[in-house]
Amino acid sequence: MTDGIGRRLRRARVWRHRWTPVVAMTAVPTLLLVADELTGPGIRFGPLMVSAPPLSAAFCGPAGVLVVILVMFPCVILSARANGQLGSPNFPVQLSTILLISIAALVASAVRRRRERQLARSRSAVEVLQRTLLRPLPERVGPLTLACLYLTADEESSVGGDLYAATSARGRVRIVLGDAQGKGLTALETAGEVLGAFRRAARYHTSLAGLVAEVEESLRLDSQEAAAARGADSDAADRSVAADDFDDADFVTAVFLGVPVDDGSRIEVANLGHPPPLLLHAGAVGALEPSSATPPLGLGDLTGARPPIDVFEFPRGSTLLLYTDGVVEARNRDGDFYPLAERLGRWTSLPPAELLDAVHTDLRAHVGARLGDDVAMVAIRHAEPARDLRHPAPGPAAEEPAVDGSGA
Repeated sequence: MTDGIGRRLRRARVWRHRWTPVVAMTAVPTLLLVADELTGPGIRFGPLMVSAPPLSAAFCGPAGVLVVILVMFPCVILSARANGQLGSPNFPVQLSTILLISIAALVASAVRRRRERQLARSRSAVEVLQRTLLRPLPERVGPLTLACLYLTADEESSVGGDLYAATSARGRVRIVLGDAQGKGLTALETAGEVLGAFRRAARYHTSLAGLVAEVEESLRLDSQEAAAARGADSDAADRSVAADDFDDADFVTAVFLGVPVDDGSRIEVANLGHPPPLLLHAGAVGALEPSSATPPLGLGDLTGARPPIDVFEFPRGSTLLLYTDGVVEARNRDGDFYPLAERLGRWTSLPPAELLDAVHTDLRAHVGARLGDDVAMVAIRHAEPARDLRHPAPGPAAEEPAVDGSGA
């Protein structure tokens, strides 16, 4: 059994070697020459040899294509001799055609290799940008265990408009998850502005309401500066966003959490136009709906109302799932949305990382193709109380007092 595994590993290394495609492509004219010699002049395989350079250009670098060409030309000449075509008036034309095709294959291979290097550099830069904006969440903060998942609809990129972050300061864990309006660099810029404002505000604001207000104000000012840099009207900052201007406004649907580090039995939630978090507890799944609707970040001046800070119970052993609309709006081939809340009922006891893995696998199976929108999820589990097997479980009087999450 061990020998079989070793053989498979050795075969896998062989197929990954950069010269393996070159050897395979040089085998094409060689085998065709052997076939020509065996079948005689009645059947001619020589013209098929010209396919070797274009095929090798798709898999090999310029050096590999050149090797294939150097092997192919002697095979073409020997094949022509076997078929009695070596002295025909058309043979020089045939060689010239093969030479032009070979040169084109070399150029195509060089262009492909250069673009592959450019793409590799671009992907490396995007990965650095992702690590800068979407820093990994800590696995454990106080009584909380966290895990995150980020998927982009654009398979060539690893960053989109979805965002998440977590900080621990002033005795509370602050978590944000959001979805920036739009696509591409504009959404990425907006997401970066929100994340930067969130991290700065979390250091100084003791209340969740103050933190949200600071992020809202920072995004509004950043949007105004960006509009001014794009040559927008200087009076735009002094007037409200009209209904016709929504497409030009930078806004982010987001949900903010505040969780006491010392207990975590209650959580504060500020929801700004975002899908409600889902609480998984005792085999049941419930949505933490906001007490009143609030516009997304960046559109707060439409109503002037600040988002309510709702307080919910967060029992030990339960899990809270934050997600963007790319999850619940993912459709299968029949056009059915992904039933997130329904599927979560199967996995209420899983740890955060395993829960996100299960949702990811199930979501991919539901869609059956590439995602239509970016997906971000954060799972937060309130750890079970530690049990000391040397002593009996404490009675009600020994339980930890509940923390009032309504305050800062």
